[in-house]
Amino acid sequence: MKRQFLVLLSCWLLAYQAQAAYILIYMNPQQKDHLKAYGVAYRALQGGATVDWLLNYEDGSFALPYVAAIEAECKIRGVSYEILPDAKYTGILSEIAEPTANMDVVKLEKVPKIAVYTPSNKPSHPSLPWDDAVTMVLEYAEIPFDKVYDEEVLDNVLVKYDWLHLHHEDFTGQYGRFYSSYRGQPWYVAQQNYEENKSKQLGFNKVSQMKLAVAKKIKQYVAGGGFMFAMCSATDTYDIALASEGIDICASMFDGDGADANANQKLNYDNGFAFEGYQLEMNPMVYEFSNIDVPTPRVVPKDADYFTLFDFSAKWDPVPSMLTQDHTHIVKGFMGQSTAFRKKFIKSNVLILGENKSADETRYIHGEFGEGFWTFYGGHDPEDYQHMVGDPETKLELHPNSPGYRLILNNVLFPAAKKKKRKT
Repeated sequence: MKRQFLVLLSCWLLAYQAQAAYILIYMNPQQKDHLKAYGVAYRALQGGATVDWLLNYEDGSFALPYVAAIEAECKIRGVSYEILPDAKYTGILSEIAEPTANMDVVKLEKVPKIAVYTPSNKPSHPSLPWDDAVTMVLEYAEIPFDKVYDEEVLDNVLVKYDWLHLHHEDFTGQYGRFYSSYRGQPWYVAQQNYEENKSKQLGFNKVSQMKLAVAKKIKQYVAGGGFMFAMCSATDTYDIALASEGIDICASMFDGDGADANANQKLNYDNGFAFEGYQLEMNPMVYEFSNIDVPTPRVVPKDADYFTLFDFSAKWDPVPSMLTQDHTHIVKGFMGQSTAFRKKFIKSNVLILGENKSADETRYIHGEFGEGFWTFYGGHDPEDYQHMVGDPETKLELHPNSPGYRLILNNVLFPAAKKKKRKT
């Protein structure tokens, strides 16, 4: 009898599998590992599958035709999923298509080729005492990426990539404004020596000139249809570098000669993506690049530090809807060298995705340039409130459901969708 039961059970399971046309990877609070779910979706694309991104359905779930290998991926990586008969999935699509439902389906079809702007693959570059949230989450989600730095960018390699990430970087040539606190540290001295030697090898007189050239290459990449995502100090220093083209904003300890005393009157805000009307911090002993970043010390206490994601129409604004998919609309804040942006300095054509309105802090912004897109996300590490120089890396296996890290991975998958501009 037991054997007959097992045979019947096996037959029933086979019949059920035959009807099981779709795998639904739900992204609501019941998902065991939100971050690895993005990696499963990425590997499905690598395998030739088309993935439906169900905007605002179960907090941005993924669905794809049933493939045993994908089910195995979910099991191995601890990703929660459900197998759906074709009829049930058709019902979900009908629910999403209702005109009154703020939901939509975006088809992910292309495998995004990803680059991270980082020097860590250069044996001659000194090891720097901080980590990179995007590199960590890509590795945790098992999403492949290449590392590029100044030489590669200036050699026009970005045309090979769909997505470029910039993190704790200083595009102004001021070595992260660490002079006051860390100028005697071996890593700081080694970094300055490396960057100065490299700039000369590449034909530049100053590090600031090399970094500006890199910033302009990235701008060309975005204009041509690329997607650039930046966090922490890469956000404001990128815009500052572009706005200060032709102006010496570096004090003598950074480039050997004094800064232009009238630098603030000469800035060309039109050159940047996101900010205007700001003023540079000209005192090299102050750990700030400008007044774009919120004041230090901040007025927001840690236990009240949250920002809210905006709601967008999934059917009419699919791009910001993709970028804000999350299982909560309230995300805990986190600090960085550039923590958040003062709203009054954000250009009128920039889309605000997340903010702490009561504190007048904007955390997450997005825009278009030419044929491409860019996103700036303030702060250093979504699960390390105040990451200090020399602190150990965050262990993401302890934070598999991090809402803050989900926002990063939304940006990673965004280029997989057919490009859409905002509807007007």
